[in-house]
Amino acid sequence: MDPLSIGSSVLSLHQRENSEQHKDDAFREIIASCRSLSKYETNIKSALPQILSAIVAASFHIVIGISLAYSAILIPQLEQPGSDVPITKGQSSWIASIIVIMVPIGSLVAGVMMEFLGRLNTIKLAAVPCVAGWVAIALANNFTWIMVGRVLTGFACALGTSPAIVYITEVARPDMRGSLISSGPTLASLGMVIAYAKGAFMDWRLVSWICIIYTIVPVLLIQLFVPESPVWLVSKGRIEDAARSLRFLYKKYPQPEHTVRAGSQKNVNRHGQQQSKLRGFLKPTGYKPMIILFWFFLIQQFSGIYITLFFAVTFIQDVGTEVNAFTASIFVGLTRFSMSLLNAWLLKRFPRRQLVMVSTTGMAICMFVSGLFTLWIKEGTTTLTWIPVVGLLLYVCASMIGLLTIPWTMTAELFPTDIRGIAHSISYSMANLLMFFAVQSYRTITDLLGGAYAVQWMFAVVSVIGFFFALFFLPETHGKSLAEIEAFFAGKSQPQRVPTEPAAKPSVTEHLIRSPSREAKLREVELMLKNKNGA
Repeated sequence: MDPLSIGSSVLSLHQRENSEQHKDDAFREIIASCRSLSKYETNIKSALPQILSAIVAASFHIVIGISLAYSAILIPQLEQPGSDVPITKGQSSWIASIIVIMVPIGSLVAGVMMEFLGRLNTIKLAAVPCVAGWVAIALANNFTWIMVGRVLTGFACALGTSPAIVYITEVARPDMRGSLISSGPTLASLGMVIAYAKGAFMDWRLVSWICIIYTIVPVLLIQLFVPESPVWLVSKGRIEDAARSLRFLYKKYPQPEHTVRAGSQKNVNRHGQQQSKLRGFLKPTGYKPMIILFWFFLIQQFSGIYITLFFAVTFIQDVGTEVNAFTASIFVGLTRFSMSLLNAWLLKRFPRRQLVMVSTTGMAICMFVSGLFTLWIKEGTTTLTWIPVVGLLLYVCASMIGLLTIPWTMTAELFPTDIRGIAHSISYSMANLLMFFAVQSYRTITDLLGGAYAVQWMFAVVSVIGFFFALFFLPETHGKSLAEIEAFFAGKSQPQRVPTEPAAKPSVTEHLIRSPSREAKLREVELMLKNKNGA
């Protein structure tokens, strides 16, 4: 599907929504959706359904992580003498980067699919091209078929990533949103560890066959255990399904004061539903987040985070260390995974801007020192060849604190409801285009700058730029509801929290539709649900 037909699909979706405006507003609005609830429960028991749903929805990220790291184990094996599929250096760059260039296309398709079919159904469909891609790679007897497989798995990565992040954003409480969104990168990091470990001991064809299992299992888990997003269900008029989804996700319901805050979220959401999704990008709430994310992702990509991922083994070989590159890559993957677990706690505990500033500072120091020792190794003035490997591990630790994960988290946080699905897909596509240019240019940059040491110093300089970007331009989203974030970009005062006297906890129906002007509709829907339950 070309970009024009994608745009036509988006317009058709908007026209369809406009044609249904005459229908009962109770079936088009949601006050207390899972994404707008405040800090009313803090115990693990009450949050367990949300946590499990988020993890299962994000479980497809495991095979995404494997797909991203697969080039790191595939390229060195194909470049070995006697390989049954010999490749050149130029072809190796395409093997690493082609998966990234397919993601923008898949993301745009995912943006439309998740609006029509739902968040979880889109993830399930992602398994089809993913399985086909792994089969193509496993049976490949030339460079072309490897590329076909990488194209298909790259497309599947996009179909599985965007809906998962949007789903988690819509079902998570504000105080847990960042941590639960980070479960995606965490599971992707686990997938990278799996890829590095298998690549050190297995042939690349066998790894491809095994990856089919990692593709199918998440789909089965989603089908059996996870309810669809209540936000999407309400937008399609499926109030009863949304009520059941909320009952599963929230065993206990928020007190009235939080319903007041959620009501302000509803006012923002209803206003967004009356506007064209495309026109929404012309507003400050649309274009400001997009500009911020462009520069944020540009810094992220050229600070070397994903270059060291796609070329992990090759990068370690280039620094001149005597440490086994495949073994070192496993430690890189384990470090990334371990830090991703810590990152979930960091996102919950600390402001985003502070994390990014700490992250970029650590990355700059590590890359400068590692580059210095890489130069000395090249000149033969040091025998401490293990220092660059340690520097790389610490660099990965620092990147996981903020710069690797927070830009992806913000793609779902910064945009208003009316354009969130499309805007997330566009920003995700933009990020992957930048990633493609960064990964594709790695070999060229290395030659132009004169070696691996200079590339590492370039990473350090970009990391310093990232520090000042976070200091002066990055908005803070930690602990804020999506309505408050939207109000910030719109230049409006944030929704006020109005204290109320303790009262009985509202029913699920009241969460879905509670408005003073619609008490009659409330009684109608309550009666409908009672009759349904009675039946």
